Amino acid sequence: MARRLTRKEMQAKTRRLLMEAAGKVCSKHGLQQASIDEVAQSAGFTKGAFYANFRSKEELFLSMLDERFAERMRQLDAATSDSGEPVAQARQAGLDFARNMAADPEWNRLFFEFTAYAARNQEFREELVTRYRSLREHIADIYRRRAEDLGGPPPVSSDQIALMTFAMANGVALEGLLEPELVTDDLFATMLQIFMTGLQTLAESSAPVDSAAAADRPRHAKAR
Repeated sequence: MARRLTRKEMQAKTRRLLMEAAGKVCSKHGLQQASIDEVAQSAGFTKGAFYANFRSKEELFLSMLDERFAERMRQLDAATSDSGEPVAQARQAGLDFARNMAADPEWNRLFFEFTAYAARNQEFREELVTRYRSLREHIADIYRRRAEDLGGPPPVSSDQIALMTFAMANGVALEGLLEPELVTDDLFATMLQIFMTGLQTLAESSAPVDSAAAADRPRHAKAR
């Protein structure tokens, strides 16, 4: 006989089903047009059940991001938990990224929906940027801890390396939406391999690409 779920487990299940339904509805209509009624109905619940778990659809969207970003952090920590050759680890991280995209092809579409919605909603944008920066800072910390493996001082700050990595990942994700036939499973892995090889070469030669950026310092530039 199946065990009855506790109240806490039931709530977690309801939230998960609502988030899964929201992903499907948002992929179909976009965040702006996605309605709470349709999300709740698609998940098999009433509108009241939705509001028992989320105050608004924006809160639901942010919860989806929190869940995805937390999982990404766990994956990155696992991938970099052991010391290893930086170029090889970078390539493996790229392959893991491609595998995650293939396993959940709708996520990239949803993420770009989030960013488009943020461009029109300042409050949502601030919440999204806060989470986005947190993930980027987590990756910067990984680069910072592994800096000695490059064989010399990094040519740019760890914050900038993380920002460059994000720019490459987002570019690959966008290309995958527009021309999926051109984005091979190892494209991002190859990009990271080349990028890390360049960083390692510059570090070993102690040749910073920008003297002002060579020191690892906090960034204060306002996000666009």
